[in-house]
Amino acid sequence: MPPKPSVVGPDVIDVWTWSLDAAPDTAAGLTELLSPEELDRAARFVHDRDRLHFIVGRGRLRTILGRYLDTSPKALSFAYNAYGKPSIVSGDGTSWHFNLSHSASLAALAVSDHYELGIDIEEIHFLKEDIARRFFSHKEYLTLRALPAEAYLDGFYRCWTRKEAFVKAHGEGLSLPLDSFDVTFDWRTEPKLERLEGDPEAPSDWRILAIETPVTFAGAVVALTRGHPVKLRYRRDD
Repeated sequence: MPPKPSVVGPDVIDVWTWSLDAAPDTAAGLTELLSPEELDRAARFVHDRDRLHFIVGRGRLRTILGRYLDTSPKALSFAYNAYGKPSIVSGDGTSWHFNLSHSASLAALAVSDHYELGIDIEEIHFLKEDIARRFFSHKEYLTLRALPAEAYLDGFYRCWTRKEAFVKAHGEGLSLPLDSFDVTFDWRTEPKLERLEGDPEAPSDWRILAIETPVTFAGAVVALTRGHPVKLRYRRDD
């Protein structure tokens, strides 16, 4: 078992990754860690693979957070804001911020004891419709359309994951329109928030960081650092 992380600190955000595919005995052990509400959610999945992925995702989440808080994974109790975003407070009063994302069989978890954050990973697939026109801001859509054809797909997923991670970090869920803010996503520009409607200070308050992923995935972490520089610290939970 990896050593207990104990603290993260203001200069880094921990990023954990693991496979959602697991042997039956491993899945059975992780099932024992889930709350009654999580078990109920797992039971509602129609397909066995989706049920397994949910159990492994939530079970590993509890295992990892338990190390930070030095608490039994099964004993963890989450608090949720009005939009469903979870957080947890340790016995010493430290607020732990975390966010889980998964796509295909890959899971990624971001953890900080300082910053509100969000994470998103997506497996890259060919697009069957013009999703960018529906969901990106006008500026983002024009930027994407200006990319060379061979760079379009990567550009789309860089933009999409940064926007999704920002929505999750912002904490207001789907009530925040995707076209109400702009992010950068071309290779020549550092990842950043360029605009948030109604909040001129937002670009200096929020930090966007690209995640190292397998070549068939894209991912991003967004954190409310209020100008403090941070970097990602990668961890694995195999």
